[in-house]
Amino acid sequence: TSNKKYISESYAIAFYVGNDQIRGATLEDQTHILQWLSFGDGEILPPACTWIFPLLGAIQYNKQSTEKAKEDVKRVLKVLNDHLLTRTYLVGERITLADISVCCNLLSLYQMVLEPSFRAPYSNVNRWFTTLINQPQFKAVLGDIVLCDKMTQYDAKKFAEAQPKQQGKDKPAKAKDEKKGKKEQKPKETKTEELDETELALALEPKSKDPFEAFPKGTFIMDEFKRVYSNEDESVSIKYFWEKFDPENYSIWYCEYLFPQELTLTFMSCNLIGGMFQRLDKMRKNAFGSVCLFGEDNNSTISGIWVWRGHE
Repeated sequence: TSNKKYISESYAIAFYVGNDQIRGATLEDQTHILQWLSFGDGEILPPACTWIFPLLGAIQYNKQSTEKAKEDVKRVLKVLNDHLLTRTYLVGERITLADISVCCNLLSLYQMVLEPSFRAPYSNVNRWFTTLINQPQFKAVLGDIVLCDKMTQYDAKKFAEAQPKQQGKDKPAKAKDEKKGKKEQKPKETKTEELDETELALALEPKSKDPFEAFPKGTFIMDEFKRVYSNEDESVSIKYFWEKFDPENYSIWYCEYLFPQELTLTFMSCNLIGGMFQRLDKMRKNAFGSVCLFGEDNNSTISGIWVWRGHE
């Protein structure tokens, strides 16, 4: 800066070097710009990277993750498409940092996978994106952007070529000795030295016991019910549940999200529910939950039913 102080992180630097138009002239505009920056980083980049990186040979391809990423990309494009229905730009009547950032978040998608049939439903986003990339200032940095004609497919050969080649078995004896020496070192001491105070405290804590161990197993077999629930019609699975349920050793709970006023876009709330289930995966063997989102954008609630072993 002019007073010889350093600024790090791309958004902070962009905010500092930009003018009032780029930053937003009012506090409200600046807030909305920050909102779209967060949206791009939190909602666009993760699925975009999951979809694009395997095509570049950067990470291993996973069909399930890629298909989910495609659906997530469709959701964010719909959000943008609805927002841009009556707007030329994301915030205000001029290009701002929000447009620049979100455009760059979408760039690799438009270049590699958003073929005409995929992007056709999002005409407002397409119009906005092409308007931006044809601005002289964008072209000066990005060059001429060619939109994808055909969706790029994963190539296992390309991934293999991108990985570092493994060395053969004829390694020098010295390298083997060094490897052997590393094995003889005490790993615990090295690991302990590398941990900070918080990580060390967590490492020294005794391993938590399964909270369900203290409760009787009962007669209700959770895995069998889950198989019926997943593979049969609801009328069959609900009947099975009440026939097999063991009220003496299992309990049923109703839950509600305590802060519905904080829920905004429905797909973001669905991601919130998915994240909760991921963090509760250790309960899988002894619990069953069905949690749903009710309502619409900016007017929704979350509630659900839980069944688990024990009465606590």
